[in-house]
Amino acid sequence: MTYALKKADEVNTAAVVTTGLIGGWLTARETGIRPLGGVILAAAGGWAARSWAAKGGVPLAAGLTTAYVAAFGLSHPLAKKIGAWPAVITVTAAAAGAAYILSDVKE
Repeated sequence: MTYALKKADEVNTAAVVTTGLIGGWLTARETGIRPLGGVILAAAGGWAARSWAAKGGVPLAAGLTTAYVAAFGLSHPLAKKIGAWPAVITVTAAAAGAAYILSDVKE
């Protein structure tokens, strides 16, 4: 049995961003192992960056990767103000929305 990766320019990166941010948070929360959530976050970020580079080059990949990492970072102080779930949903919506608008719909 062989497996082939989906072509980078065919990946729905908004879904990957959502998986990374929400999936990473849930993994860390439910397992109690924060680094395991970080693995999910990093894997999704790398997968999305691969697609962003294929779709729009290094500038797009750098900009959206920065937005992805910033969303993760901003979720922490935001959680102190509005709660964990609302914070994660808010930053995920912003990062996934940016990925959708700047990368995914341009096909």
